Amino acid sequence: MLGGRGAGKTRAGAEWVRGLALGDPDFAQAPLRRIALVGETFADARNVMVEGPAGILAVHARHERPAWSPSLRKLEWANGAVAHVFSAEDPDSLRGPQFEAAWADELAKWRHVEATWDMLQFGLRLGAHPRQLVTTTPRPIPLLKRFLADPTVAVSRAKTADNAENLAPAFLDAVVGRYAGTRLGRQELDGDIIEDRPDALWTRSIFEAGRIDAAPPLMRIVVAVDPPASSSKRADACGIVAAGIDEGGTAYVLEDATAQGLKPPEWAARAVALYRRLQADALVVETNQGGEMATGVIRQVDPSVPVASVRATRGKYLRAEPVSVLYAQGRVRHVGALPDLEDELCDFGPGGLTSGRSPDRMDALVWALTELMLRDRREPRVRVL
Repeated sequence: MLGGRGAGKTRAGAEWVRGLALGDPDFAQAPLRRIALVGETFADARNVMVEGPAGILAVHARHERPAWSPSLRKLEWANGAVAHVFSAEDPDSLRGPQFEAAWADELAKWRHVEATWDMLQFGLRLGAHPRQLVTTTPRPIPLLKRFLADPTVAVSRAKTADNAENLAPAFLDAVVGRYAGTRLGRQELDGDIIEDRPDALWTRSIFEAGRIDAAPPLMRIVVAVDPPASSSKRADACGIVAAGIDEGGTAYVLEDATAQGLKPPEWAARAVALYRRLQADALVVETNQGGEMATGVIRQVDPSVPVASVRATRGKYLRAEPVSVLYAQGRVRHVGALPDLEDELCDFGPGGLTSGRSPDRMDALVWALTELMLRDRREPRVRVL
């Protein structure tokens, strides 16, 4: 089921699981006893698929509602049906268990999508007719393309507008009104798979060719920050991207921690926390927006963090172009899936993003890789192991 934001994908998945577990004749001839629930993370699976306002617990009447054990990560119905919750961040957790059915939510955002999907298929081996439902906002990843080309896969689509009467009018005015008809709107609102922009600096095939599950030992790691000009709700996001480089000169994009709507102390704390967790060598901060305020607020959070200030003297496209060349040369790899960052990169061309918004994730990535690969090499700090 491909659908836009707020189109009712979660409700559809939850109702499907309810029907299977209770033996609703519209879904199954008899109750299915073993069901897998796979989310992008365990927190997503719990907060959206199970406990959310359109999740499994919400769609049951009180007398038929399953018992939910968060610590055991399972739902148990009175008739003996059981649903186990899994995270796509841990494909190996699906080794061993076996199921009659599975609900996979937001598959296009899974970090280890191919490995997790493969492990899930090996576990669907119970009953006369194992089945699975995928609910996701589409992205043009290879796995989804294979689904669409497979005649044995039933595909349904839902637009945000189809569920308008259940959505807040302010959301429809602000989001649908702004993005309807745009490239991003066709993907996020209409549920269409949008291929690469012809004039974009990056293509998805480059990311797929260089994607790895884990980075090797790295000589230097930086966290780059592209601060917003303000902290209002309508302000640009704060781009935060971590990358490292190995001894042979290959760079690895480690994490995209970009966040929207944070106040300066909040995004500074987020960047410093990522710096600490990765044992990075420096924070690279773009100071065009807010001048010394950006470095000053980081100093307030942690004065011991080394900050490298950078200032843009050329336009975004000219700064991004040499970094895209590094990708084309096979010198940059992504660790796991970074869907929001990759979507932004594949939508950036000479005129910017088709949405007209600021490419904050891309800016942070460009600063990180420029620092690691396009400047004089700096000595890494000594890490405590």
